[in-house]
Amino acid sequence: MYTSTFTFAWGEVGEEFHALDQRIADAAKSIPGYLGEEAWENASSGLVSNVYYWDSMEALQALMAHPAHIEAKRRQAEWLKGYHVVIAQVQGSYGDGGIAHPLAQRQVRWPS
Repeated sequence: MYTSTFTFAWGEVGEEFHALDQRIADAAKSIPGYLGEEAWENASSGLVSNVYYWDSMEALQALMAHPAHIEAKRRQAEWLKGYHVVIAQVQGSYGDGGIAHPLAQRQVRWPS
């Protein structure tokens, strides 16, 4: 499994940004291998992180090749003050079941 984490600082966004963002979210959800997503905001720094979960690198790459994602990359400077992306392979995932999580049904333990 893989994660793609998109961390960014808000700039001036409007209806066009939100429409494109929704197209990307819809595209991600339609890709076989999409497992879910989470979003986090750091009140101190003002940064936002969107974490997408994927069952394969091919699924992640399908989103990266989607026309809406390519357009967003090309136009990000119009709306954001900066961004950073981290792609990671999941080495483990577990919990007590007390919260909903995109990987809750796919727990992977590493050696203890």
